[in-house]
Amino acid sequence: MGTERSWNLIFISWFVASVATLGSLFFSEVMKYPPCVLCWYQRICMYPLVVILLLGLFPLDGKVLRYASPLALIGAGVASYHNLLYYKILPQSAAPCSQGVSCTSVHIEWFGFVTIPLLSLVAFGSILVLHLFAYRSYRHEK
Repeated sequence: MGTERSWNLIFISWFVASVATLGSLFFSEVMKYPPCVLCWYQRICMYPLVVILLLGLFPLDGKVLRYASPLALIGAGVASYHNLLYYKILPQSAAPCSQGVSCTSVHIEWFGFVTIPLLSLVAFGSILVLHLFAYRSYRHEK
């Protein structure tokens, strides 16, 4: 039972990373929204998760969480910082986007609050929560 639960949690984590990766590519390549500097850093953390988590599923290796979780944690940190800038909790002067696309550019705003930085934060946060449960399940079965 524990092995199956760990596999399912890591699979869902892989699925979230895949949807986030495809979503970011859709926004930039199809909708032609250019990514800002912070978006690039988040992509650097998200894209490898698709491959790393998939490799950890076949065969199941709970140790994959050691490699994937730090990427998700760093990505969540960058996404948190991006949201603080976007929602003007931090001043514009704290933004690293001095050239090119502004980190506070509004591309989408679904329901008045769902933005690209928020979608990224939710994806990284979901992955981290799934990793926590997968780690506990994997550790419990040993």
